[in-house]
Amino acid sequence: MKKNGHIHTPYCPHGTRDPLDQYIKEAISHGFSEISFTEHAPLPANFSDPAPGQDSSMDINELENYLQEIESLKKKYKDNIKINVGFEVDFIEGFENDTREFLDTYGKRIDDAILSVHFLKFENEYDCVDYSPQNFAEMVKKYGSIEKVYKNYYRTVLMSIHADLGIYKPKRIGHITLVHKFQKKFPPGYNDEADIMEILKAIKDKGYSLDFNGAGTAKPLCGEPYPPLWAANIASTLGIPLVYGSDAHQVKELLQGYDLMFRKR
Repeated sequence: MKKNGHIHTPYCPHGTRDPLDQYIKEAISHGFSEISFTEHAPLPANFSDPAPGQDSSMDINELENYLQEIESLKKKYKDNIKINVGFEVDFIEGFENDTREFLDTYGKRIDDAILSVHFLKFENEYDCVDYSPQNFAEMVKKYGSIEKVYKNYYRTVLMSIHADLGIYKPKRIGHITLVHKFQKKFPPGYNDEADIMEILKAIKDKGYSLDFNGAGTAKPLCGEPYPPLWAANIASTLGIPLVYGSDAHQVKELLQGYDLMFRKR
């Protein structure tokens, strides 16, 4: 079964306006039998988006339209492809209760979901770790070193794995090495394999699956999937299910990294 489990939509404010039908037809043309629309879930109402563009998630006022539109498309294409409606849910340290309330409210309507870390808490402030090289440089200056940014990212991913977010908590952990996005410009200065291994073991212990995300292969300062191939191979040996995700924010990215990731493995 060929599945793409991580696709964004025109409801994403930092994506494109490519229509949902176009994503679906393109997926069918590439032989996918299943796709998941996993739009960025609305952020907690009392959380201030730290991304400079404040465009990290879909508008809460568009949420119902999003769910209804995909439900309609599921019926329209039911004989051609399995379509899942879902979210990429942000784990935000300190906002666990808000996230649980959101999942309790909408969980019954979700077919598939990913739990990801984009925001890091440091000295009671939050930063978006993957926004831009310039923003990452500001984080390094504030933290004191690249290694400290990496360590805080991995610490937060571990928190997300162990967090109690209720019965609808996503069981797939998203791009666990997103902090690598700018690694060619900001190399960590230490070997982070032990940190990645700790995360993989926690995912294994919880019985969760792993987002095998191709977006990093298209990022010039990254050049690898999230996680890198060596870690994906170890995840497989541990029995962790890998779910390919293009993390597409436009139709032309629907196969992002696919051939590279699976050919080299």
